[in-house]
Order: sequence, then structure tokens, then C-alpha cells
Amino acid sequence: MTTTNPDLQQIVHAIRSRERFVLSSHARPDGDSIGSQLAMAFALRELGKQAVVVNADPAPPPLQLFPGVADIVIAPRVEGAFDAAIVMECGDLTRTGVEGLDQYFVINIDHHPDNRAYGAINWFDSTAAACGEMVYALVGALGVKVTVNIATHVYLAILTDTGSFHYSGISPRTFDICREVVEAGVDPVRVARDVYDSNNMGRLKLFGAVLSGMQIDRTGRIAIVYLDHEMVRAAGGTYEDTEGLINLPLTVKEIQAVIFFKQIEGEQYRVSMRSKGDVDVGLVAKEYGGGGHRNAAGCTATGGIDSLQKQFVEKVTAVIDGRPAPR
Repeated sequence: MTTTNPDLQQIVHAIRSRERFVLSSHARPDGDSIGSQLAMAFALRELGKQAVVVNADPAPPPLQLFPGVADIVIAPRVEGAFDAAIVMECGDLTRTGVEGLDQYFVINIDHHPDNRAYGAINWFDSTAAACGEMVYALVGALGVKVTVNIATHVYLAILTDTGSFHYSGISPRTFDICREVVEAGVDPVRVARDVYDSNNMGRLKLFGAVLSGMQIDRTGRIAIVYLDHEMVRAAGGTYEDTEGLINLPLTVKEIQAVIFFKQIEGEQYRVSMRSKGDVDVGLVAKEYGGGGHRNAAGCTATGGIDSLQKQFVEKVTAVIDGRPAPR
């Protein structure tokens, strides 16, 4: 990702020629979406621009104390006289959960392979381990000095979207950027502790409840976990408290993939999947209109939970075995 990239050059020109920006990312934001948005917002302000971040949902609890998170506007629609919308980490605008972004000049920055190129400018880089890597390149191309706030959010984006450097897609560039942001003032130990060591009792109880009900498929390679509203109430937690839970079963050597069903309403579920190595759960998510990466993907599905679990296990098993997924 260099300044010779034509898409990056277009974005630099578009930013320099405009003053008021609204930034957004996908609903149910994670560390990469929050980190990328705020790093970009801080960089725009360094240029003397106006930058407002608007999301459909709040940041997960462990991220609430990061600089700038308290200023994020939580709203279903964006209003205001903005010159452009910068949308990051979204395959299409509907995934933001925020209406009205299409009324502006849209700059689309993403590293997911299913991006639909919905912007006036579209910059897509599937080799980036996190959208935060792309933001870092853009900050450099704009000539903005990397402040501690910018650096911290770039590191947050990379740390979380690589699963603490567990997932595929990590490259020498990833570690070069991490070295540079640490030199710019990031405290990597503090960031990691803020993200991973900020549990409350409700979160801990919720982890226990979900993991105690975990199932393993007959081959011993797939873990299936489930969460509904009653379990959340009983534990005294929130749905946001389950952030990171899906990764725990992957710490078992034999487990190659995890499927996590979260009840939305009735028989509608948010299905999150994680995997190791070459197991491409993104292929399964796409079948249900979702998306993501090879090792981290998600979608929404409707049906009886027993039937859904059977369907997803069959499809993920096929992916593990290198067979076409059953339809």
C-alpha cells in the first residue's frame, strides 16, 4: 500500500478538497472498525477538518474508555451538511445499519473480499490484515504526523482483527506498522490489558454459561456454542459482553472451527464463525448473505436452532474436508 496506488491517491485528493466528514462502519462494531474510524477521525482533525463518527451500535464494553469512543454518535440515521462519508470495513452500505450515508460523496475503504464497490471511490485491499493497516497508509499519504491517539487506534485495529496475531493475512507489513506505532507512543501492554483484561462479573458468568453448553460435532473438529436472551438475563450480562468468547474453543488443539449462534429475536440468529489455518468459513457465511474473512466471518440465519446447527455443521465440515458445501 503505497502512494502510487491510484485509489489511495484519489482518496487523498478527495479529502484534501473537502472539509466536513462523517465516518461509519459496520453494525455491532469490533476493534478494527472502532480503531479504524477513530484513527481516521483523529487524522482528519490534525488536518483541520471536521470529523464526526456515527455508528448504529455502541462499541463493546472493553473499548469504551479508548480516546474518542465517548464522542461516537449512536444513531440509526446520519443528518448534517457533510462533504463526504468515509465508510470502513463494510461490504455494502446496509451493513452499517446507518441510513443516509448514500446522500454524500462516499469513500469506501475495506479489506473484505466481498466488497460491492458502492462508493464514489473504492479502495479495497484483501492483503491487509486489518482495515487499520489501510488507514495507517492513508494517514501517511496525507502527510499527517502519527500522534499517540492515531497510533493507539491503528494498533487496536490490528491487534483485534488478527485475533492477537493468530489469524491468516498477517504479513511483514503488519509488524512494520506495529513497530512504527509503538515508536509513535503506543503502549502495547496497556492496549492488550484494556481489551482483554477488562471483564466484569456479568461477562465472566456469561462466558461460563455459554461454554458449559458448548457442543462438539461427532468428528471432534467443530465447536457449537449458543446464546439467547434468557441466558444473558440470568448471567446479568449483555450481548456485547460475549466479545472474544468465540475464540476460546479454538484454543483446543483438535478444534478447527467454531460456530456461535446468538439469538436476535424468535428464530432469527446472528451466526459468527471462526477457524484455523485454511478452513475458509467465509465461504459458508456468503451462502447466507453474510461475509468476512477466511478465518472470521458471520451472517444472519432464520429457522429452528436444531436445524440451523445441523446445516452449519454440515457446511463447515465440508469446508474442512475440502468438499463442496451441501445445499
